[in-house]
Amino acid sequence: MPREVIVIGAGVAGMTAASLLSETGIKVKLLEKEKQLGGHLRKWDRLFPTLRPASEVLDWIEKGVNANIEVFKEVTVTDIRVQGNEFTVSIKDKDPITGNAIVLATGFDLFDAVKKEEYGYGIYNNVITSADLEAIFREKKKIVTTSGKIPRRIGIVHCVGSRDEKVGNLYCSKVCCVTGVKQAIEIKQALPDAEVYGFYMDLRMFDRNFEELYFEAQQKWGINFIRGRVSECAENEDESILVKTEDTLTGRPLKMTVDLLILLVGFVPSPETRKLASILGLKTGNDGFLLSKDEHTQDNITSVPGVFLTGALKGPTTIVNSIADARATALQVQIFLNSVN
Repeated sequence: MPREVIVIGAGVAGMTAASLLSETGIKVKLLEKEKQLGGHLRKWDRLFPTLRPASEVLDWIEKGVNANIEVFKEVTVTDIRVQGNEFTVSIKDKDPITGNAIVLATGFDLFDAVKKEEYGYGIYNNVITSADLEAIFREKKKIVTTSGKIPRRIGIVHCVGSRDEKVGNLYCSKVCCVTGVKQAIEIKQALPDAEVYGFYMDLRMFDRNFEELYFEAQQKWGINFIRGRVSECAENEDESILVKTEDTLTGRPLKMTVDLLILLVGFVPSPETRKLASILGLKTGNDGFLLSKDEHTQDNITSVPGVFLTGALKGPTTIVNSIADARATALQVQIFLNSVN
């Protein structure tokens, strides 16, 4: 009997699942909407908590995409049909693809900071996102204001688009806190004389070596962390940014002018995830991410036989956990194929 699997999404989880499945002799068809594989990992320079180059991890994962994996780039899935033990995936402007199981690995998008008008992204020149800053690091550019000035004071705002009733995202995006700490250290490495301030609700350093990185940021690099959610930002005549917040540890309102303000944007479900959920009749949670058959015991399995989930389409997660989750998904797919064949 044929043993062919279609993996939709070629980020960390999708590539890992495809690699593991192909190693067992299963033919894999890997679909990716972008020109390159790698997803968000390709957009990052260094990774927390060790500041390891992201390219090392990406190279390692890409090596698993072998000759037994048929890769389709720049493809858009328009429909999925199931008949017996075969799925047919329709692709825009291309011939349909068939397989005996489907792995959804469509990942996440970053929150659109324009929706938080009070912070001025897209309005004020010197307000950027954490993704914008990461691009500066990756492209080896200098950290400067739009006028070319080296910033002397830089602010980092946590929880932009996460834990926020106003935008409808009540959940924690999990990796923003440690990303903010990592980027603060990188700023100090590039600009030793700059003052760096992190404005946070509370810091969630949940994983191994995260807390140690936070202590290093304070003790070695002199980064200042202020507990208080930023309420409003305004642009001064010189294009510096006036930040209004409250230091909740002292109970006092606080105003501060920074030359550059960075917004730590969180995770949101991708449009592709929502579309595929609708096509396949899969359930989503109140947060918009996909729900598995059982969050504790069958986290990679859906209510549709032969359809599996992996990675951040189920909610915010780290690279380490995405890889582990993809391996678990690959095992569940093998068990399913053995049962129907």
